Amino acid sequence: MNKYNLVLLCGGGGSEHDISLLSAKYFESCLASLPRFNTLWLELTAEGQYRTREGEIVELTNRREIRFADEAKAPWPVDYVIPCIHGYPGETGDIQSWFNLIRLPYFGCGSEASSNCFNKITAKMWFSALGIPNTPYLYLDEPSDEAIARVEAAFDEWGSVFIKAASQGSSVGCFPAHRREDIPGLVCKAFEYAPFVVVEKTIKARELEVAVYEYEGEIVATRPGEIVCAANTFYSFEEKYDTKSQAITHVEAPNVDEETVAAIRDYAVRAFKGMKLRHLSRIDFFLTPDNQILLNEINTFPGLTQISMFPKMLAHHGHDFATFLEQAILAELEGR
Repeated sequence: MNKYNLVLLCGGGGSEHDISLLSAKYFESCLASLPRFNTLWLELTAEGQYRTREGEIVELTNRREIRFADEAKAPWPVDYVIPCIHGYPGETGDIQSWFNLIRLPYFGCGSEASSNCFNKITAKMWFSALGIPNTPYLYLDEPSDEAIARVEAAFDEWGSVFIKAASQGSSVGCFPAHRREDIPGLVCKAFEYAPFVVVEKTIKARELEVAVYEYEGEIVATRPGEIVCAANTFYSFEEKYDTKSQAITHVEAPNVDEETVAAIRDYAVRAFKGMKLRHLSRIDFFLTPDNQILLNEINTFPGLTQISMFPKMLAHHGHDFATFLEQAILAELEGR
């Protein structure tokens, strides 16, 4: 029985660096129960360097091996990588492009699928092309007077808007605009986070999440869980990860009729297949008071912290994360 060398890569240097380190701990706990893998933990720093847990700077070469600063250490051949990086450069598809170039197998969605989902404008165009309803929106490519006038017109029509940096994760660069006079400042602020901005109609709705993943050759969509935010707030970065968060999570959303559950799961699978996702994703929906379903966003590498929904929903569905992980890795390495 072959054993494989696996790099658990985390960090990334972006706004979600520390969250990636927390998620990596979950992967470590699962990998510890899988004797077929030798695991090397590496942190990708903000300077673009790979650092071991002991603090040693190493290289991941195009020969698919780890080279150590201490030349007395033999290079460590790498068979597989888990890029446990939220936001840039993991969910953006950048790190996957490098792995593709050096032909290094990896866990998670491919580079193109990651990029398409991470950019909120591109993702919404895909949702519409796949016939999946989503929030009404407009997009901006510069914070000009004309652009601000368009947002103000949308505000007059919709009553309230969300102004979002188009290529950031975990609600980074997202700002609710409930007053018309706040729009110019918020538009400019959003452009500080990304070169494009999407403006969405504010939807008063329940926030439902579905874990979608490949298990034993099938695409599984769990029953939706639910995020319940404190009154008059949205699920911001702080609400997601701060220990003082007032948000409440339900691993299975209560009081959702079976027809609606089935429709949400169908949309989730349609998005997973249509956008060529792989291994895992968390797909988030809005459910309005009149039972309208709107796809909000797709997370191609969802958080795996103690409070994260993805592992809870997978377990609630009756599956074991370590088994799921082993299946995904061996399917690629051994064609299972």
